[in-house]
Amino acid sequence: MQRLVNAVIGVLLALIALAVAVPSAWAAKCGNTSAGFAQWVEATKKEAARKGFSQRTINATLGNVRYATKTIRLDRNQTSFKLSLNQFMRKRGANAIVSRGKQLKKRHKRLFDSLERRYGVPPGVILAIWGMETGFGGYMGSQDTISALATLAYDCRRSKFFTNELYAAMTIIQQGQLSRSQMRGAGHGELGHTQFLPTSYIRYAVDGDGNGRRDLVGSRTDALASTANYLRAKGWKRGRGYQPGQSNFRAIQAWNAASVYQQAIAIIALQIDS
Repeated sequence: MQRLVNAVIGVLLALIALAVAVPSAWAAKCGNTSAGFAQWVEATKKEAARKGFSQRTINATLGNVRYATKTIRLDRNQTSFKLSLNQFMRKRGANAIVSRGKQLKKRHKRLFDSLERRYGVPPGVILAIWGMETGFGGYMGSQDTISALATLAYDCRRSKFFTNELYAAMTIIQQGQLSRSQMRGAGHGELGHTQFLPTSYIRYAVDGDGNGRRDLVGSRTDALASTANYLRAKGWKRGRGYQPGQSNFRAIQAWNAASVYQQAIAIIALQIDS
């Protein structure tokens, strides 16, 4: 009898070991060099299928990725946020942003007035963000977004965070909001005129021009409306101040974690609105 009990226990232990081992075998393993990237991609394809992504979406995204060495280099060397506020403002061309922002505010008065009526966010704040992020759409980035996000998801430093961003980008493609070829942006996967990360794109993007799509890359109106919508979702209150210490500065802080960036947006916005 004891021999039979021991045999049953042995079988149960083997089954438990298998149950534990199989998920770990399926899990994509992170790495800090390109050596394991191809293997990670294959594991992530299987994981994406289990999450419900179509084979078409998987082929269009993970079927055509590369290890983005430029993204890793940028991620390791984000030195501009270590500058003083004055240094940062000069480096980002604050005076030019203010000048151009005032021109655009006048030229597109109807648009910015409508955004303020709807979301409560004054033109200067939206224009400051637009100018800071992409020079008013002049340069939205040239990195392949899927490769950048896949590389950062594979990289061990912030794998969980960027895996979520990668799946969000795949969701945008699967929903038909953007095509893979439209998904080109900054080194960390930011997209469009005001550089939304894919998770923010899904949560806060709106169809500002009424064409049935949320296109933050091809539609300036969608991008600016989405920026205002983001700020409102982060607590923006109509008519209140947005300088440091004032209530709406918290919404600006939600936009970017760097203190110098937050202060620069507030200063530039006030100068545009004055």
